[in-house]
Amino acid sequence: MVTFLKILLAKALLALAFAVSILPAASEVPNVADWENVEKAAEGQTVYFHAWGGEPRINAYIRWAAAELKARYGIELVHVKVDDIAQSVSQVLAEKIAGRNRAGEVDLIWINGENFAAMRENNLLMRPGWADKLPNWRYVDTEDKPTTTVDFTIPTKGLESPWGMAQLVFLYDSAQVEDPPRTLDALVDFVAANPGRFTYPQPPDFLGNTFLKQLLVTLAPDPEVLSRPVSDDVLDETLTPVFDYLERLRPNLWRRGQTYPRNVAENRRLFADSEVEIAMTFNPADASAAIENKELPDTVRPYVLDGGTIGNSHFVAIPFNSDAKPGALVTANFLLSPEAQAIKADPRIWGDPTVLNVAELPVIDQTLFADADENPAMLSASELAPTLSEPHPSWTEELERAWLEHYGTN
Repeated sequence: MVTFLKILLAKALLALAFAVSILPAASEVPNVADWENVEKAAEGQTVYFHAWGGEPRINAYIRWAAAELKARYGIELVHVKVDDIAQSVSQVLAEKIAGRNRAGEVDLIWINGENFAAMRENNLLMRPGWADKLPNWRYVDTEDKPTTTVDFTIPTKGLESPWGMAQLVFLYDSAQVEDPPRTLDALVDFVAANPGRFTYPQPPDFLGNTFLKQLLVTLAPDPEVLSRPVSDDVLDETLTPVFDYLERLRPNLWRRGQTYPRNVAENRRLFADSEVEIAMTFNPADASAAIENKELPDTVRPYVLDGGTIGNSHFVAIPFNSDAKPGALVTANFLLSPEAQAIKADPRIWGDPTVLNVAELPVIDQTLFADADENPAMLSASELAPTLSEPHPSWTEELERAWLEHYGTN
């Protein structure tokens, strides 16, 4: 919240700055169509990549990418580890307010959602759109993974390049459950036949909210309204099917729906202790990693619902005032390559699902993903498809509010 307030304050200062001064031109934007010259200009540049640094596996992957970029392109990629990427967004904004249109501190930034929206709204991103002109863009799956071009309902317009995916996945133990429920109606039947053996995290827990959003995008009478901010004239008719459905589940939920797991960790513990038979996660590689760490039995398997589950993409973007734009472009293109995407998707490395259409890759590149496809605790890219788009963020607030009105707190 503090960061958000800082952004609001900075926005006000930005408006004032524009009113009293004329800022000098930003640093030159490379011609992405002339890729040979982009690579030539990138050689010898240092790219300061602002990215969350809280996960050792992700940090190790970025170190691998840095070594490859150094060896192949002569680029020095420096991972600037941050706790909250909104701080980096605020830094770029502050530089713009100060008229620092060259030599910004951030050359490449890992973002999505509200941070992308804030950078776009404040003209903090390199323009014109460039991502869809990268050489490796031709491999991106924009059809079955529409979140690669729409970031939380906001079209990216090439201002950021997709890097990875997150998606709602359900887990079951194949030694205990022969045929898990693959539709919402089948889930109601499963819970009725196995009372007390299913629950979901209590909103506003992130995963609890995600389950509600899955119901919303599946059951909304008019899905088109979900791409827009909530309006009162459609609110009740859109939410009613969600809570009608939850009422069908509730009598047979764990502890009769009188209480709920407080968060995803508690939901996972219930599943690991065999108190419930179905769990959920937002990381499709979660089961594989948990099995490897002996946290779950090796008979646990992931699955998605027929028709797909809700998900989103995360991206890399280039600030307007980077002086290492060629190096940042080459880095973004490398991160989008089949090789870099396949290594990132390996659950032993990171386990972050690819944004590429693996089936359409050259055969030799498809083999890079073969290990993941053969892991029984991993879903292939085709098994995960389609990924359903997130509703506009304002719907999450309304779902939380309505859930608390219906069911209160523990």
